[in-house]
Amino acid sequence: MAEQQIVPSHQLVAPVARQSGQPVSRCYQCHKCTAGCPVTMAMDLMPHQVVRFVQLGLEEELLKSKTIWQCAACRTCVSRCPNGIDIAAINDALKQRALAKGVQPALPEVAAFHQAFLASVKSKGRVHELGMMIAFKMKTGTYFQDVPLGLKMFRRGKLRLLPEGLKNKARFRALWQGEKGGQA
Repeated sequence: MAEQQIVPSHQLVAPVARQSGQPVSRCYQCHKCTAGCPVTMAMDLMPHQVVRFVQLGLEEELLKSKTIWQCAACRTCVSRCPNGIDIAAINDALKQRALAKGVQPALPEVAAFHQAFLASVKSKGRVHELGMMIAFKMKTGTYFQDVPLGLKMFRRGKLRLLPEGLKNKARFRALWQGEKGGQA
């Protein structure tokens, strides 16, 4: 069986670098990000491979990977990277590309949580946990799975029925439009 030859393409570097704000081209594959990542056991691509795949233009493989959805965004990678590359930011850019291109997420539950989180922030200016979890449960169809935990949190005052207000909604909207292009 012949090995598939990879033909490098740099067409993915510029848009991912622009959207993530990360100097993707500076990575020289020292693997320090992967060595420190606490979530590698659940990933199908290691953090250093994500950057390398971006450099090689392997968009399809990246957008279909579990890794972009599995990343805990703990930022251990950026603290270890000699070039300060934040792979969580790259993964966020790749998630947005996957959603924009209609690519089925490798981890649909994580994608549903991601979308519910962003929708909550967009509409309220901050996360309203109860509303976000209701939206997440509606998307995943797991309506009653966490009811005992939710009731316990509510009794302890950890979940608010109504969202907190935002002092300067106009400023938040302007920031959201500038940062996200108005997309959730």
